Amino acid sequence: MEIAPSNRIANIGAGGRRKRLIFGIVALAVGAVIAALLIAIGAPRVWRLPLFLVFYVAALGIFQARDKT
Repeated sequence: MEIAPSNRIANIGAGGRRKRLIFGIVALAVGAVIAALLIAIGAPRVWRLPLFLVFYVAALGIFQARDKT
């Protein structure tokens, strides 16, 4: 059963959404900087694989803030 977006009730306050959004943006920036550094120094591609977790956490924070969950 799908609930229309207009009928959803947020289960997190404005402060919590702001914290999640800021955390997501910071994680995204950290991941981008680390990726750029790894590329700049010519590190093996396998070293970039753990960045998946950083970008995953960033996406969770941003999407949860956007969806108010």
